[in-house]
Amino acid sequence: MTKTKKALKVKRSRGEQIFTVFNYAIMIGIIIICIYPIWYVAMASCSDSNLLTQHTGLLLWPEGFNLNAYTKVFKNPMILKGYLNTLFLLFVGVPINIIMTSLGAYFLSRKRVLFQKPIMIAIMFTMFFSGGMIPFYLNLKELHLTNTLWGLIIPFMINTYNLVIMRTSFESIPDSLVEAAQIDGANHWKILFSIVLPLSKAIIAVMILYYGVSIWNSWFWASAILRERQLYPLQVILREILLQNDVSSMSSGAAATDAESIAMSIKYATIMVATIPILLVYPFLQKYFTKGTMTGAVKE
Repeated sequence: MTKTKKALKVKRSRGEQIFTVFNYAIMIGIIIICIYPIWYVAMASCSDSNLLTQHTGLLLWPEGFNLNAYTKVFKNPMILKGYLNTLFLLFVGVPINIIMTSLGAYFLSRKRVLFQKPIMIAIMFTMFFSGGMIPFYLNLKELHLTNTLWGLIIPFMINTYNLVIMRTSFESIPDSLVEAAQIDGANHWKILFSIVLPLSKAIIAVMILYYGVSIWNSWFWASAILRERQLYPLQVILREILLQNDVSSMSSGAAATDAESIAMSIKYATIMVATIPILLVYPFLQKYFTKGTMTGAVKE
């Protein structure tokens, strides 16, 4: 048995070995390049502000471990308010996104649907062309969706790209299951919620991740249609802090000479506070991610 295994083992040539080492070296380099910026921000956020301003070069560990920046960040009422607004958009918006995308994908995935191809072409057209930003804003204004968080949910209920992925996934479900349910008297609502969606857990997990990350990172339309600061989501507040040096409410009480150094630590801490939650969610959806993406991208 041992001899058989040794006989089956193919010895790689020197060229293949060099190629493998070269590939590993490139991948390790890419990993370091991708991870180091996050690591730098994490280490800078928990460093002493005075020592951080004097530091040059790579930052591999905290310069004088200090969590004062995080304390000041969470004392800022706008940070907590931004978190609450963003969580509202997530816990209300994502279920609406999933439901509406599922309904559209189910309709487009069924056979013998009247005008299915023209409807699909019209939907695909919106991926490449739109009415423009100003007409879109005027529509929101006429519908009284400006200066409200619902204006960030209702107009963005369905993403065309996600709709196409989910439609392709639904098409991969065997027709025999749907036909058997129809013979038993099940209507389309019963088929969708009792057969199609339970068999599409992987693609639903991918859609939750796609829509969740999109909502978490979105800031443009929030800054365009919201006028009251109390309605700002977290990313808009983070943008203000980073671009406008708006850390006065968090660095109040500090000496003028230390204000700049404290502001730098606060910025890094704010970035970490806004980034960590979405990073913690990904591992729970990772096992579905590859399967769901491939199922939605390739029709069997």
